[in-house]
Amino acid sequence: MIDISMPYLGMTLCGPILVASTPLSESLDNVRQMEDSGAAAIVLTSLFEEQLELESRTLDEDLSRGTESFAESLGYLPDLEDYRVTHEVYLEHLRKTRQSVSIPILASLNGATSGGWVRFAKDMEQAGAHAIELNTYALATNCNQTSAQMEVQLIDLVKSVCSAVKVPVAVKLSQSFTSVPNLAARLEAAGAAGVVLFNRFYQPDFDIEALEVRPSLHFSTPSELLPRLHWAAVLYGEVKMDIGITGGVHSAEDVLKSVMAGANVTLMASALHIHGIEHIGRVLADLQYWLEKREYSSLKETRGCLSRHSVADVSPFDRGNYIKTLSSYSLRQTLAAF
Repeated sequence: MIDISMPYLGMTLCGPILVASTPLSESLDNVRQMEDSGAAAIVLTSLFEEQLELESRTLDEDLSRGTESFAESLGYLPDLEDYRVTHEVYLEHLRKTRQSVSIPILASLNGATSGGWVRFAKDMEQAGAHAIELNTYALATNCNQTSAQMEVQLIDLVKSVCSAVKVPVAVKLSQSFTSVPNLAARLEAAGAAGVVLFNRFYQPDFDIEALEVRPSLHFSTPSELLPRLHWAAVLYGEVKMDIGITGGVHSAEDVLKSVMAGANVTLMASALHIHGIEHIGRVLADLQYWLEKREYSSLKETRGCLSRHSVADVSPFDRGNYIKTLSSYSLRQTLAAF
């Protein structure tokens, strides 16, 4: 058997596929099946910053403030009383999950400000989390809010959490930042042990009959992998912290591309909803076959071989790719006309 173990957040994992944050992990039976299918670790479903605020009885006051001016925004906010998981229930599930499987369990916090994150990160550590994933998701919707302010807020959050816990912390980023390499380097300096590329941008849909703006959820597709491959390939060799790729990982080919770009691990969720948890085993079997056929002795040998740091021609990662792609398409269109 080929050695497919990969290092991630100070741990040696049995393989390159982690289960990303998904409601599937709320069932202990599912968690056991994930381990049996070959998952190297599991990121539990996220606990949202808004839930922590709600429990401290501050959220209702915050949401009502200024509603006279921004009443149109209230209909888009979820009814936070409907959240299924309180922080005590979350911690208890974390403890039970740790006891149910032998693979690492990562806790997940989703938010944008420090708030109660530091306190709860400590609780997660004490409950047995092997590591913590900060699932950051913040959008600038105010013209007075600058990108620099958003980055400082994120860096301060990461510093606060990393200084409060001893377990490794990974930061799951959105891809809307102007300079991903600069931000990644600053996150590393702030104490982050890893970066995960990227949080999916769930965009609302518009109902033109009811004149409503509604949340819209779609499973990922392999086409979403491309920007993640790009930035992993750019970051590899530029930062020392580990790299995870999530969003668009569905097959062994997707896993191999991710590792060759420079990722330590891939995180899978949508594929499990579509094909079932046992899909992990099929992907790992395909991965083993590919490596054996090409006489690799380990998956680690392939890491970063297609990164910007490793290839001779870096133009595909820079502006040259933009020019080459558009010019080649125009040329094909011209030839097709004759």
